[in-house]
Amino acid sequence: MKRGGSDEQKRRAGEAAADAVDDGQVVGLGTGSTAAHAIRALGRAVDSGLDIEGVPTSYQSRELARDAGIPLTTLDEATPDIAIDGADQVADGDLIKGGGAAHAREKLVDAAADRLLVVADDSKLADRLSVPVPVEVMPDAREPVAARVRELEGDPELRAAERKDGPVVTDNGNLVLDCDFGEVDDPGRLAADLSAIPGVLEHGLFVDLADAIYVGTDEDVTVREP
Repeated sequence: MKRGGSDEQKRRAGEAAADAVDDGQVVGLGTGSTAAHAIRALGRAVDSGLDIEGVPTSYQSRELARDAGIPLTTLDEATPDIAIDGADQVADGDLIKGGGAAHAREKLVDAAADRLLVVADDSKLADRLSVPVPVEVMPDAREPVAARVRELEGDPELRAAERKDGPVVTDNGNLVLDCDFGEVDDPGRLAADLSAIPGVLEHGLFVDLADAIYVGTDEDVTVREP
């Protein structure tokens, strides 16, 4: 995978996807730096009269949406017409997500939406998925899940917090194992294998969910359909 893209590329992608939102829609609000640009753009549109409601995918996106002035709702109250979310890596329309440890909630909202627009800079594009797959696990299941991941020829590593001692704890109170499988030849099969492991809440393989991929470059935005 290429080196991370610029904030300008992310901004272009996020704002272009936000332009696809229509009046009266319910919007899934993704997590991460590129999705944040979409949320801010939607906030500006709301300030100019756009009538939407947002379903946040994390504490981070909820607070950003509130700051931007976007009215919020929940999946109990509404089904998203569209979701806008980022990705850690994209290959043939399949995604690896979870760099922000919000992939369980992201998948719930993204899968519920009628359409998922993925926003990314061009550094996220790859021929095959190959970055470590985040796997959210119940705290008591850490070692059993790690053992099963090794049986699947993966290398699990507990994600450590950056500015405090101990591991990352998700919004759901769980831990994250970053599982390196190298190049993933069959994302669908690996996704099914990980989902079947007891103690796994959710994994970061998003297979056959994306409807369009907005890729920001230094010059413009390209829209790809899987």
